[in-house]
Amino acid sequence: MKRVHNQNQKWPSPIMMRLIGLCILSTMILSVLFSLTLVLRDPPSDAVPISVPQHQLPLSRWSEDGERDKLLGGLLAAGLDETSCVSRYDYDRVINRKGLSAKPSSYLISRLRKYEALHRECGPYTESYNTTVKDLSSGIGSQSNSGGCKYLVWISYSGLGNRILSIASAFLYALLTNRVLLLDDDMTHLFCDPFPHSSWFLPPHFPLRSQFHHFNQKSAHSYGKMLKDKPLTTSHFPSFLYLHLAHDYDHQDKLFFCDEHQPFLHQVPWLLLRTDNYFVPSLFLMPSFQHQLNDLFPNTETVFHFLARYLFHPTNRVWGLVLRYYQAYLANVNQRVGVQIRVFDTGTGPFQHVLDQILACVFKENILPDVDRKQATNTSSGKPKSKALLITSLSSGYFEKLRDMYWEFPTTTAEVVGVFQPSHEGYQQTEKQMHNQKALAEMYLLSLTDVLVTSAWSTFGYVAQGMGGLKPWILYKPENKTAPDPPCQRAMSMEPCFHAPPFYDCKAKKGIDTGKIVPHVRHCEDMSWGLKLVHN
Repeated sequence: MKRVHNQNQKWPSPIMMRLIGLCILSTMILSVLFSLTLVLRDPPSDAVPISVPQHQLPLSRWSEDGERDKLLGGLLAAGLDETSCVSRYDYDRVINRKGLSAKPSSYLISRLRKYEALHRECGPYTESYNTTVKDLSSGIGSQSNSGGCKYLVWISYSGLGNRILSIASAFLYALLTNRVLLLDDDMTHLFCDPFPHSSWFLPPHFPLRSQFHHFNQKSAHSYGKMLKDKPLTTSHFPSFLYLHLAHDYDHQDKLFFCDEHQPFLHQVPWLLLRTDNYFVPSLFLMPSFQHQLNDLFPNTETVFHFLARYLFHPTNRVWGLVLRYYQAYLANVNQRVGVQIRVFDTGTGPFQHVLDQILACVFKENILPDVDRKQATNTSSGKPKSKALLITSLSSGYFEKLRDMYWEFPTTTAEVVGVFQPSHEGYQQTEKQMHNQKALAEMYLLSLTDVLVTSAWSTFGYVAQGMGGLKPWILYKPENKTAPDPPCQRAMSMEPCFHAPPFYDCKAKKGIDTGKIVPHVRHCEDMSWGLKLVHN
């Protein structure tokens, strides 16, 4: 059939044809873009269900989740170089732990981020720091500094365990009072800087550094001595004050824990602190801090656990000691048991009554299997379960006796027990760098065990249990070289013990049992006069 051409039909002009082509092309582009929005759009919030298959989710979503896990649920700040401080991430990533023992509160996380911003603004070598340091030479605090940067300087004192506990206490006080914490700089070989892009170590040319070893309770700038000598005036505030909160402090020094003294201290730009105590429980008894502390730590037994995991990241040198030992001896077993031995008796060990007490505890509480001294070998078939027993002690004697026992006799449960001890330094050598690095490594190794047994009164054990989020079995302190009965007790919480708390009612101006004021501050299991936090 011959197509008939309609002479009256009008075809689109060339310009119209171009417009139609552009419309078709635009429609095609929009269609493609719309089809891609399911993959390319920003990931929805956790509250919105997602219909896209997981394999099509943006890589950024997975990396964000990984970063969140790696940074302990937000407890740690992002933005730090991993290679400069491997332990920040390896503690949970390489060693396969489950992270924190509880979830940090959103308020704690927000306060830590605000503190980090304050530290960047006021930390060493900043303009604010340089200006405030100048006031130290005058001896009188600048009245214009009332809204400026204020500092808490921790002065190095006592053994490593005490130092870690006291730094955590000082940081919490700094957090509560909006001060910047700076450490007397002798721990760079042990710990990385915990705050992004700013150091927490006091600069070497700090004006008062040469006087640190002279500060004591009789110093003119000691707050306790000032309270003894004369009433304090609010017309002029000193540029700095020395706070003596060590175990030998007196009544006037302890008034630091009374609310009525905090307003005066708040006006002083520089507070210099010497302490060997974990004084956090007494902060929880101060009404002015209670609201903040309740919001920061709804679970009161997680205070040191969170602070320790936030603040104390071993240097790569120390972390290498931890990692190599863990992977060589502790990684491939069914269970890891840690026994931390601190002996206060004079004389050289090992002591038989201490060994008897350890064995009585671990056998009674089914922590370790007993041995069968009548059998030569186990008759069970199949692969036996394995346990690694990690011993930390200044003496090698306890390790040798336990190692020989599990080598010479089979266990009653057919389990195999390997016994290990990283070091045996003989005596405490706080002044030696390598000694402290080994001690810190052993604290972390203990924190990586599944079950922990610690010695009474030992800050070494407190650090390990808090770092690992563990409630240990505590060996009672022996008396008259006799093993106690019962030998040990399960801890109420993973919190350390405050060994030298004040027993004073600030309002009534009289003595009081501070272990009976609130339900979450109680007396310690291993020291009847000490205080510790428990979850109520």
